[in-house]
Parts: sequence; C-alpha cells; structure tokens
Amino acid sequence: MVAPPTEHEILDVNRRYHDVAAGSYDAKWGISFGEIGHQQVLGKLTKLLGPRPGPFAESLEIGAGTGYFSLNLLQTGVVRHATCTDISPGMLATLERNAEMLGLDVSTAACDAAELPFEDESFDLVLGHAVLHHLPDLPRAFAEFARVLRPGGTLFFAGEPSRSGDKLAAFPKGAALRVAPLWRRALGLAPAPHDDADPEDHALEAVVDVHAFVPSDLERHAAGAGFGGVRVQGEELLANWFGWFNRTLESSADPRSIPGPWIQYAYRGYIALQRVDRLLLEPRLPPRIFYNLMVAARKPG
Repeated sequence: MVAPPTEHEILDVNRRYHDVAAGSYDAKWGISFGEIGHQQVLGKLTKLLGPRPGPFAESLEIGAGTGYFSLNLLQTGVVRHATCTDISPGMLATLERNAEMLGLDVSTAACDAAELPFEDESFDLVLGHAVLHHLPDLPRAFAEFARVLRPGGTLFFAGEPSRSGDKLAAFPKGAALRVAPLWRRALGLAPAPHDDADPEDHALEAVVDVHAFVPSDLERHAAGAGFGGVRVQGEELLANWFGWFNRTLESSADPRSIPGPWIQYAYRGYIALQRVDRLLLEPRLPPRIFYNLMVAARKPG
C-alpha cells in the first residue's frame, strides 16, 4: 500500500505544478482583466455578499494565482488595496506583471495559507477562488483566515469543487476526448503542440487537488474557526458541462489555429448558460449537485 502524501509533499507538488502553469495560465483559462472579467468576478461576489459588495479597505486573497479576482476587484472599486498570496512564486510573478500592465498597486507574499505572515486583524476581506481544495490543512488555514480578519470582517471563497459536481464533470470531459479528433478534422485544426516542460510536471496535475466538498464541509470549517453567518451556495451546472466539454476540445488543438467564430460560440454559450443557472437552477436546486460551491461568513465583532 502506498502511503498518502504528507502535508509538505502536497505543498511542494502544488508549488511545482503552479510554477509550471503560470506562464500559460491566463490563456488556458481565458482570464480577462477587462469588462468581461469585471462582470464575472462581481457576479460571483454578489450572490452571497449582496448587490453592492464592499468597498473593503484591505483585502487578502489566498491562492491569488495570476490575479483574476483581486485585479478585477481593484478595478471595480470593491477593494481599495489588495494583498495577494500564493504558494507559487511563479504565479505571483505573473500576477505582478499583470498588475503593472494594468497600472495597479498590489502587495504579494509567497506563503502557505496555514502560516500567513501577517499581523492579527489586518484585513477587512479574506477571499479566494478555486483554492481551498488545494490546501492540505483546512482547519489551520481557516484559523489563520479568522486571525488576520478584523472584527466584523468578511470571508468569501468561490470556485470550490463539489463532490457530486466533480463526478458529473467527468462525463462532458470524457465525451469531448472521444470526439476531439473529429472536431479538429472538421475545423481543420492542428493538434496541440508539445512543449518543453518536464513530463513529471504535467503528471503533477493529477495530484494537486486534495479535496472535493459537500456543503457541510465548508460550513463545518468556517464555524470551527469561529465564523458566524455562514452561507454556502452551489454555482453553475449547465454552464460547467458546456464549458468543460469545450475546454477539453480546445486543449487538444493548437490554440493559434482555433477560429474566432468558435471562440465566440463557446464564450456566448457559456455566458447564456450561466444566466440559466443563476436565474433558474441555483435558487431552486440543492447546492451539492452543482459543480462549484461558494461560502461566505463574517467574523464576529
């Protein structure tokens, strides 16, 4: 029997994988720091924080990656000053270049979420997107979030995979892999080029995801760290089926050969299905069946 990886090994794998991914991350995931990005990020926050979240004087993002959430929140005025952390120095280097390009001032720190290098009660908002499922020690991490938040401060995390949603997403991914050669042939696309990255680094992708959640997991961790007013909501069902199918197809092709009309179709279809999810499904169906979960809470005080 193979021993499970230690906490140190999980952190090291995440650091290495995300360092490798940093250079192409924005292109791979269609990250936007313009109007599209503003709408996407604000759309997520408003689901749990109300129609006009903030403004927050000091925010701390955990696992900030290349800056998707914090840089868009700075541009929209939801936060006034952002501090961004990540286990990956490579991701933070890309974030800093993005911030410079946008003319934004941010602070960064490469660190473990369970050992934050900040003083008690330093921030008004602690947030993250698609990061909790990478953290090996969630009780310590949530305790740190509570420690660095000011009394009355807000906790917000989104983009966390649900256990049921993660299983459901395997169906569109598998279907797309089967039809990808036919799709490339029909559109006359070149296959995805091989790069010079270490093959071992590509294999790391399979082990960086430590958790998939049920809603009670997030409720328990937040309440266990002393947070009150804990709310968990499911997010995106149809949109993620559609998105994963198309992303899997696109990953099989040279991105330079994918035609503009296809990109517009994939984007517009995803946005349309997001609206269906938001207006019809998310208010009515149990959170556990959605692909993503989000959680919000408040530090008493």
